[in-house]
Amino acid sequence: MAQADKKISVLVVDDSALIRKLLTEIINSHSDMEVVAAAPDPLVARELIKLHNPDVLTLDVEMPRMDGLDFLERLMRLRPMPVLMVSSLTEKGSEVTFKALELGAVDFIAKPKVDIASGLQSYSDLIAEKIRITASARIRPLTPIANKPIRKVTTQPHRMQFSSTEKLIFVGASTGGTEAIREFLMDLPADMPAILITQHMPENFTRTFAERLDKLCALKVQEATHNQRVLPGHVYIAPGYAHMEIVRSGANYMTALSDAPPVNRHRPAVDVLFNSAAKVAGANAIGVIMTGMGKDGALGMKTMKAAGAWTLAQDEASCIVFGMPKEAIAMGAVDEVLPLNRLASRVIEKVGQRINRV
Repeated sequence: MAQADKKISVLVVDDSALIRKLLTEIINSHSDMEVVAAAPDPLVARELIKLHNPDVLTLDVEMPRMDGLDFLERLMRLRPMPVLMVSSLTEKGSEVTFKALELGAVDFIAKPKVDIASGLQSYSDLIAEKIRITASARIRPLTPIANKPIRKVTTQPHRMQFSSTEKLIFVGASTGGTEAIREFLMDLPADMPAILITQHMPENFTRTFAERLDKLCALKVQEATHNQRVLPGHVYIAPGYAHMEIVRSGANYMTALSDAPPVNRHRPAVDVLFNSAAKVAGANAIGVIMTGMGKDGALGMKTMKAAGAWTLAQDEASCIVFGMPKEAIAMGAVDEVLPLNRLASRVIEKVGQRINRV
């Protein structure tokens, strides 16, 4: 983490001279950060890291001499440091980005598809915010998916005896959330109640995120669509372009997507999902708030708890960024605070119990 009394030092790594120039200008335009060097490829970057010891590395993926992912994996094994990926908005780019997050990158910035110069300039405040978050993030040890058994099964799972068929699980996360959600879902069996998730993410990435999770988890994972029936054993990811709510239609729960203005500067927003959970599911809901910067989800979780829901927060030690859980805890919105590796087992316990409030 960068010291409070000095600028955040940044090393920019990108094979495009234009991108290096634009990122340098954007970063240097903010008074609390500066680019100490720029590298056209990982081999040059390796020497510059030794020379400058930067607080943050911005890293492109497709580069000459060494692939960005290969470099990131070596870096996180030998010299773990905060890395912000600079990714293209293509399907291939999104797949590679999730691999980078798995390898230990803190977050990513998406390159605009057209008119890169004006596009990156319009992202100036977002880029600066992401660099600040990355500089302050807790760097986790490298734990690739290959080291964890995949729960996708073809045999009939053991049926859990839930006390109610209408329980629902609601999850909110931001920075660091893609990996936290993956770990959480991979620890759940196929016969869980329905799970609805809002993760702050650009719209071109949520479908790839859902497809990736679907291959790894026992549950059926998909990007949510509007007016979709919510079913047990399924996970619904809010698309990056819309708020997601749960609504009731007769005896069924349904999804409702909206392009209403951002809430807490986000669309999708966790508060929107959690507020709908409080209104529609009440005491049949379980809320989980995970790693992320800011306060999105805190008020919504407080509303859920007041409506009788059971609420859980990821603890500080296992969060990449403790902002969202911290805000929810401070508001008195959280029943239990647990490390990431205990959230799934606790949720499994709670869905088998009736949630009684005095």
